[in-house]
Amino acid sequence: MEPFTKLTGIVAPLDRVNVDTDQIIPKQFLKRIERTGFGQFLFFDWRYLEDGKTPDPAFELNRPEYQGATILVTGRNFGCGSSREHAPWALKDYGFRALIASQFADIFYNNCFKNGILPVKLEEDMVRRIMDAAKSQPGYQLTVDLESQTISDGSGWSVSFDVDPFRRHCLLNGLDDIGLTLQHEDKIAAYEARRPAWKKGTKAAA
Repeated sequence: MEPFTKLTGIVAPLDRVNVDTDQIIPKQFLKRIERTGFGQFLFFDWRYLEDGKTPDPAFELNRPEYQGATILVTGRNFGCGSSREHAPWALKDYGFRALIASQFADIFYNNCFKNGILPVKLEEDMVRRIMDAAKSQPGYQLTVDLESQTISDGSGWSVSFDVDPFRRHCLLNGLDDIGLTLQHEDKIAAYEARRPAWKKGTKAAA
């Protein structure tokens, strides 16, 4: 998994609350087992007109000033609904590496860390400040620094945020569940070497 240390990028505002995972990536597109290829369908029902091809100019992310955004600021309870892991897959495949909101749905929040996305929880007034700046200042950028646990902009404004130490460690070092397990590969190999050959092991079949 790609490590996350510090990110500077354009902020896209999605000023909506209770955005569920079916709005993030509609169920009809959950046909791939790879983690890539979902970005084109992100927020599909909002991004496109009824023909499913023409971008809706009224949708926030379709505006020119938010093209190439890597940070999404949104309303509370983002990622609610079903527990599909495809939601962070779609957000990352589209290009978002950091999300900012006052509240995330629990399962979605955990899935973000496992897929290299940093979800930052801030107080409602701080989220509103960032939202308003992204709306009023085209190309508004933030720097999200996981090492110092701060968010700042070019004006000198900054705010700190909390993050679980274990999740912070995993993101800084690019470790998902498989990566964490492989850190103990030598111990796994030693354990397997002690087991009788007739017992099941974790080695790949020859």
